[in-house]
Amino acid sequence: MKLADFVVPEAIIPDLRAGTKEEAAREMVDALHAVGCIAEADREDVVQAILHRERLGTTGWGQIGAAMPEARHPAVGRTLGTIALSRRGVEFDAMAGGPVHILFLLASPPDRPAEFLRAAEMVSWLLQLEDFRDRLRRAGTRDEIVGLIAEADRDSLWEVGRVRLRQGRPPA
Repeated sequence: MKLADFVVPEAIIPDLRAGTKEEAAREMVDALHAVGCIAEADREDVVQAILHRERLGTTGWGQIGAAMPEARHPAVGRTLGTIALSRRGVEFDAMAGGPVHILFLLASPPDRPAEFLRAAEMVSWLLQLEDFRDRLRRAGTRDEIVGLIAEADRDSLWEVGRVRLRQGRPPA
């Protein structure tokens, strides 16, 4: 599996306007809806599923300024992902505090747990790579973000992070 298998390029948001977790979830789900991935009738229910998951425990990591909001919902036909960048930061109740600037949303049907877990694993390893996060934060356009995703796929960057941690070294 590659990031390109689930990230929807047209739904990437290079300049998220949201300031709160709920606003961010809505804006990202709206982006997926706008490109035909989530039906109008399901928008609010998917947002609520994301917020319900967040109430179980935050997906935000304040120390790295990133979050991975997620939901499993029957309205989603396959695992989907989108990325949003916030220049001012989103209050996300992140572990270790602080706002998040990189949000990587995952939505998946409940009957595909292995697919969801593989996507979540890839994203979480990737977000641990400091160089990738820095380059992502500096990206100004959707095309630049898509290029970084393609580069991560080509170089299997999430595998690099995994290997470094197995060796007892930080992901870099």
